[in-house]
Amino acid sequence: MVEPSHPRQNNLLACLPDADWRRWEAELEFVDLPLGKVLYQSGAQQKFVYFPTTAIVSLLYMLNDGSSAEIAVVGLEGLVGVSVFMGGGSTPSHAVVQSAGAGYRLRAKAFMDEFEMSIAVSHLMLRYTQALITQMSQTAVCNRHHTLDKQFGRWLLLSLDRLPGNEVVMTQELISNMLGVRREGVTEAALKLQSAGIIHYVRGHIWVLDRPALEHRACECYYVVKREYDRLLPAIEAS
Repeated sequence: MVEPSHPRQNNLLACLPDADWRRWEAELEFVDLPLGKVLYQSGAQQKFVYFPTTAIVSLLYMLNDGSSAEIAVVGLEGLVGVSVFMGGGSTPSHAVVQSAGAGYRLRAKAFMDEFEMSIAVSHLMLRYTQALITQMSQTAVCNRHHTLDKQFGRWLLLSLDRLPGNEVVMTQELISNMLGVRREGVTEAALKLQSAGIIHYVRGHIWVLDRPALEHRACECYYVVKREYDRLLPAIEAS
């Protein structure tokens, strides 16, 4: 069991106006998010909305042969469960914890009550969803047009942005499953970055030692996603 973090370590919860936050605070439930925990499965009705604080959750599409590909990552910048307020109630993807940590959850019914009651809440969640859609779209572009080295750099930077520190806990096997590539390719990409002194990797732990150098090696997809998150979410915080 991990130590509880403060719920407003999650950026969306931190953006809530004080009047809304006072109602949410009593409803939020702390949750341990261990590696591999499934938050929802394809087609299942979503009973909770999750707000990670120190964990990263991967949104995955699973193929019939058992292989998978990641379509987005969610951490302290956002939430898991947009279909609750988008009207669908379920989605074809899976949500699986890819980097262990913690977070908070809110019952879907309580969340919808807040979404419908507060204009500030609904605007915040819809802007977050627009940013998330950008990440999904850019991931598809990146996987189609960029080398594995650049994909790995994008994935590592996006993961780092969604954690409170500079360490990502993730095995090469899991990374290969997320990116939908062979493990040997991930090993080669990681070794290149380690040889250049950009990361240190040992036993499933990746420490980023030189972020500017990593950003220089990453493709433009990372910057497209980051700019959209920066453009949309702080605008709500300031309003």
